[in-house]
Amino acid sequence: MAIQDFSGRVALVTGASAGVGEATARALSAAGAKVIVAARGIEKLERVAADIGATAIAADVSSESGCRALIEQTLAVHGRLDLLVNNAGCHHRGPVATRSADEIGQMVDTNLRAPLMLSRLALDALGQSDGAAIVNVASIAGHMPLAGSASYSATKFGLRAFTYALSDELADTDISVSVVSPGPIATDFILEDIDSVSDITFSQDMSTPEQIAELILACARDGRVERSRPAMSRVMATAGYLMPSLPRLLQPLLAAKGRRAKDRYRRKA
Repeated sequence: MAIQDFSGRVALVTGASAGVGEATARALSAAGAKVIVAARGIEKLERVAADIGATAIAADVSSESGCRALIEQTLAVHGRLDLLVNNAGCHHRGPVATRSADEIGQMVDTNLRAPLMLSRLALDALGQSDGAAIVNVASIAGHMPLAGSASYSATKFGLRAFTYALSDELADTDISVSVVSPGPIATDFILEDIDSVSDITFSQDMSTPEQIAELILACARDGRVERSRPAMSRVMATAGYLMPSLPRLLQPLLAAKGRRAKDRYRRKA
């Protein structure tokens, strides 16, 4: 069972100080939900919270203690939890050989371990709701791994696998589990580090944070296991699954297309 009406429901959104997390928090608040916004930095988070009437909680979800404290504080504020949006993410771009063990560990802890821990810690509270949802935010990199993003892709592949398996485990409960797998998003996460982003990334149409937030709310409403955007990302992901060699064959064409788009974004900056 999913959440048909957000009015009065309690939603926890991680990574909510900007980008997709902020857009999701705003959309949930507009739909009548009581929103808890969480992120490591409190200054931006408090501005978002004040703007939408949410509660801000500073939290570092890369540690078990941080995850546990976040769930406990959420329940202390509202006494219940109906929706968990695992959006917090970390991406240190570059080949594995150029990344430190700490950087790789941070990606694993933030992108994969945190959603697993938060989901586990939230299950009891979610199970008391008459319709609850967990929505994880992965990436098209969880469908099509790219050189230069090997560790990041691994965390997103893992998050998708966790989502599908947990969805099956909870099939007989009132908790739905979904994953949203977006392509490139027009946020500082990409645009402020444009030279480090692979050319192939820009071969896909850019989405806005608000468009991805719409997918997150749609998953929470109907319990669909996965949604992706843009459409070409879904096509490429499916094609790559059916024919694993295809993405490599298409990489030169996609990279050339992406370079042209990347140059356009640079000129706009």
